[in-house]
Amino acid sequence: MPALTPLLDVHHISYSPHQTGLLAPVSFQLNAGEQLYLTGPSGSGKSTLLKIIASLLEPTTGTLMYKGDPVANLKPEQYRREVSYCFQSPTLFGETVWDNLALPWHIRQQKADPALLRRWLEKVRLPGDLLDKNISLLSGGEKLRVALLRNLQFLPAILLLDEITSALDEENKQGIGELIDDMAKQQGTAVIWITHDKMEIERAPRLLTLTAPARSENEPA
Repeated sequence: MPALTPLLDVHHISYSPHQTGLLAPVSFQLNAGEQLYLTGPSGSGKSTLLKIIASLLEPTTGTLMYKGDPVANLKPEQYRREVSYCFQSPTLFGETVWDNLALPWHIRQQKADPALLRRWLEKVRLPGDLLDKNISLLSGGEKLRVALLRNLQFLPAILLLDEITSALDEENKQGIGELIDDMAKQQGTAVIWITHDKMEIERAPRLLTLTAPARSENEPA
């Protein structure tokens, strides 16, 4: 029986701009529906790795494969429709929560349903009437969850999460974790999380710990 082609194949990827090491070589494979948690000390290149996978940075060494094809050979706009990156510091658009949650629908030339968007808000323990609230009045945790929902409404093949629960309390962290777990299992989305949270690390189905790259003798500390 032929071996299954992984959804994502990270082979000996590293990043060393200007001969300064930011990401030591790392390799792993990820299949549809799998979740991989990344942890490691500050400076070990966790966010850098996600940006490489999201095609926002070019690796210094190694090969990144998506469904058996080198990402370098794919059209960027095609690949970026398949891979979604949720930043640690969320960026919201427009004036209201509605502007942000309706955006993925408008991009696809579809009409957003207010009732559906309210149900999405409730899935991350936010009130439905938040839909009309000005984004300048949102707390950090509310902004994070709105930005996350913007990515979850049309699930990508690969979801990249950069410490997206860091501003949340334990109850909301658990709720977000359960929501992502369910969606990954039901819809086959592969998920890569960056986390330093002990509870999230303990429940991680797969865990990869990055180490800071070795510095050369001439490189400043």
